[in-house]
Amino acid sequence: MNTNNETRKAEAALHDKFLKVWGNPRGWRALTIVNHTTVGIRFMVTGGIFFLIGGLLAMLMRTQLALPEQNIIEPKLYDQLFTMHGTVMMFLFAVPVLEGLAMYLIPKMIGARDLVFPRLSAFGYWCYLFGSLILMSSLVLGIAPAAGWFMYTPLTNDVYSPGPNVDFWLLGITFIEISAVSAGIELTVSILRTRTSGMTLLHMPLFCWYILVMALMIVFGFPPLILGSILLELERAAGMPFFDVARGGDPILWQHLFWLFGHPEVYIIFLPAAGIVSTLLPVFSRQPIVGYRWIVLAIISTGFISFGLWVHHMFTIGIPQLAQAFFSMASMLVAIPTGIQLFAWLATLWTGRPVYHVPMLWLVGFLFIFMIGGLTGVMLALVPFNWQVHDTHFVVAHLHYVMVGGMLFPLLAGLYYWLPHFSGRMPSDKLARWGFWLTFIGFNTTFLVMHLTGLLGMPRRVYTYPAGLGWELPNSISSMGGFIMAMGIAMVLLDIVLHFRFGRPAGANPWQADTLEWATDTPPQPYNFISLPDCSTRHPMWDSPDLQTTIAEGHHRLSEIDHGRRETWGSDPVSGAIREIIHLPGNSWLPFFSALALSGLCISLLIRNNNLALIAVSVSLVLLLSWSWKNGAFLETDSDSAVKPGYPQLHSRTFNGPGLWGMIVTLLADGALFLSILFGWLYLRVVAPHWQEPATAPLAWQPLLISGGLLTISTFWNHSIVRRLRADRDNHLQGQLWGIAAIGLAHCCVLIWAWSSSSLVATQTAHDAVIAVILMYQLFHSGLAVIMTALQAMRVAYGYVGKAAPYETAVVKPWWLYTTAVFWLAFIAIILLPIAWRSA
Repeated sequence: MNTNNETRKAEAALHDKFLKVWGNPRGWRALTIVNHTTVGIRFMVTGGIFFLIGGLLAMLMRTQLALPEQNIIEPKLYDQLFTMHGTVMMFLFAVPVLEGLAMYLIPKMIGARDLVFPRLSAFGYWCYLFGSLILMSSLVLGIAPAAGWFMYTPLTNDVYSPGPNVDFWLLGITFIEISAVSAGIELTVSILRTRTSGMTLLHMPLFCWYILVMALMIVFGFPPLILGSILLELERAAGMPFFDVARGGDPILWQHLFWLFGHPEVYIIFLPAAGIVSTLLPVFSRQPIVGYRWIVLAIISTGFISFGLWVHHMFTIGIPQLAQAFFSMASMLVAIPTGIQLFAWLATLWTGRPVYHVPMLWLVGFLFIFMIGGLTGVMLALVPFNWQVHDTHFVVAHLHYVMVGGMLFPLLAGLYYWLPHFSGRMPSDKLARWGFWLTFIGFNTTFLVMHLTGLLGMPRRVYTYPAGLGWELPNSISSMGGFIMAMGIAMVLLDIVLHFRFGRPAGANPWQADTLEWATDTPPQPYNFISLPDCSTRHPMWDSPDLQTTIAEGHHRLSEIDHGRRETWGSDPVSGAIREIIHLPGNSWLPFFSALALSGLCISLLIRNNNLALIAVSVSLVLLLSWSWKNGAFLETDSDSAVKPGYPQLHSRTFNGPGLWGMIVTLLADGALFLSILFGWLYLRVVAPHWQEPATAPLAWQPLLISGGLLTISTFWNHSIVRRLRADRDNHLQGQLWGIAAIGLAHCCVLIWAWSSSSLVATQTAHDAVIAVILMYQLFHSGLAVIMTALQAMRVAYGYVGKAAPYETAVVKPWWLYTTAVFWLAFIAIILLPIAWRSA
């Protein structure tokens, strides 16, 4: 008995020490929290609220369409409703909620204490919240966008959509996309570099594989939309033509950029939901999932194939038949990896001993609905059928079967499954089953019938319809189904709210799950695990049922906290072998105020106040530089870099820490944006019906060569510095860094001079406008390279950069390399290729 008491006292004392370092503040200082558990819950709760708002908008539309020739809602308002419904559900609910769930679960599943860039997570949340509020405010003000959630041009240019309606969408969504890309970078690096000791890639829970592929798809898939939004806003606000046919642009370019994002977006939403299915089915089937490796291959294949399908949204715009045939085949090809996953799930059910708790009900509902959505998807991939039902309610029904069946049902299954983890309590079985059946019946009543409405020829996006066309009965049934579904969702919400007060205690691992998140306390502590266990199996909780106890008692490694640092393992991306200790930053106001300043910039652009915009830019710059200065080597606590004997170094003492990985993944996203610009340049040159090109090149090539030469010298010099630091030499480091920054600045000045002395008029033709965007892109990157290097030079004086702490130089080096590479690619594209074309 005395031994048990002493153990509990020691455990409590250790817990108190961890809370002093990892604890979350209360009151106003709660805004400074960066912990992944809190940030993940904030994402999910906020996304849940937007789901209810989006559902309310849908019910208003179904009320209007319940009977023919109704005038409950005016046409203009109806346009705003369907635009905002689609926008809210796709951008403000689906992706943020799934990202929030991933942020909450991933560190716990891989045995880490937090995500690798916690302040970036918090910054992403605030960007999401402020961007969403900006967008939703347009609805409250009665000036919401009304051109559909895809914002096709020319309907959205300043001729057909005057006023700020479209600007709200473009600026708000771009702000939100920053949040999504931040999360994509965060999750990618965290999964690859912070798994606990021994957790190889093939020991990861399948959910982590799904999230890894989703995160990479965000990294590559969202930049085309960000670029498209920037170009359209530049056309509307500054008169730079990209989609204006008369000045050499092409509105179809917008569709390409949008669907380059839009189609992968469907799989970005589907994959995490499928990850929930692959996580829950083995637990409730009481056996490991069948075909783990095949599922991993299927997930990766789905990610790749999804980027080759965007044109199947554009079969009716007049693209060549060969292209239609190719994308039609590619669209059917995606059924193969999806089928592999489906058969693996069915085989797991078939060979297991399923128990039908509430989460399993939602999974079975998902299988039924998703199969119907898949079948109608194959139908739509057939070009002749697609032509017949394009822009009818058949497409609306298919979209909802895929998105709601493919995402909402698994999400609710996951919500019930992890509810005891969030609260420590179990849901009500009775209310939960009522919620499921009402939602399931209501959903199928609404959308199964809507297929028929579409086949009868009813177009989408019309606010009413005449009687006598045979559309009355199916519309009335769909509207009744919508209200039944709403009652089901209300029942689910009631159950969730009540369970926090009246639910019975859940106990440890109430579902007898196999993954590591159930080895934490329920609800979890901010640090997740007091000690980090080794994990060389896919089912740690099944193989070691007492893991929760031994972790809490500190029997595993990295349980030291007296140094005051937040730490987690940094591991090899493939083998999971421990490489370094990652020192994580703590709570801070910087993410909140940085996002607030950027939202001020968005608002000032919306109201066309340039002075206010300049102030917002200045404030944002100061805050972000301050963030960069404090984040580097963690000034407050990194002075003592000593670690326990036998442990690896802190990551700031290495050349291969998480910051380098974060930089590389960021540059992948950046590269996707740049390639999208080049795509637009080449597309307009080849396809735009009124492309206008001057007889002589508007930019002189000689100053550009000089500018590129200076940039190349800076890059090679920076590269040599990192190489010397690797050799443990830092002679004259500060002077050399200042020298690199000075040459980089000279490169910028020459580039600006070359631009200002050119004959480019960015508002005259698409040709000049695209070149202007490329030059702006280059100057932004070159200027940032100069600033980062100058900051490093200043930090040498404080001892934060040097041979003892070489980490930051290794992080900045890829930025210089990337900046130089895009310069020469741009030079080839805008100088050499036109010369070659003229001479051909």
